[in-house]
Amino acid sequence: MSTYCSFAPGHPVHAAYHATEYGFPNRDETVLFERLCLEIMQAGLSWEIVLKRRDGMHEAFLGWDVDTIAAMGEAERARLLADERIIRNRLKVDAIIGNARVVQGFRGSHGGFASWLDAHHPRDKAGWVKLFRTHFRFTGGEIVGEFLLSLGYLPGAHAPECPVSPQIAALSPPWMQG
Repeated sequence: MSTYCSFAPGHPVHAAYHATEYGFPNRDETVLFERLCLEIMQAGLSWEIVLKRRDGMHEAFLGWDVDTIAAMGEAERARLLADERIIRNRLKVDAIIGNARVVQGFRGSHGGFASWLDAHHPRDKAGWVKLFRTHFRFTGGEIVGEFLLSLGYLPGAHAPECPVSPQIAALSPPWMQG
């Protein structure tokens, strides 16, 4: 079975993400939100397509600023759906706008997105999926699982023999704090 660690190093599209982001813990709200949105955009497509369009999506979604996206109305939604740099799926775009509003709400209830995640950690993937589905739109098992793997909330982002594994372990990701 091929793993991400077996083909990503040296790959022109996957290498940098694999070596510097995937599995690394991060608490920045914009990074967390972007990662969730990218996973939503990936649904039904390849991760390579998402990575190739990442810069365009970053620009189209105005830097993944939660407040800016949460305030988007019909004109902005129409602009996004016409933007060829992104994955133009109405359900995904609507979910991203709605999910920005959810993240805003976590500021009042938990102090922010990272604190909301921390308040519910640890739990298994099924528990996370159930939790996400009660709050977010377009968050099925694969989306939630990859989102959490990508930020160190679930183990398994890297193979134990991957050279990136010790770098992540040194950062004590949430899954290691159990």
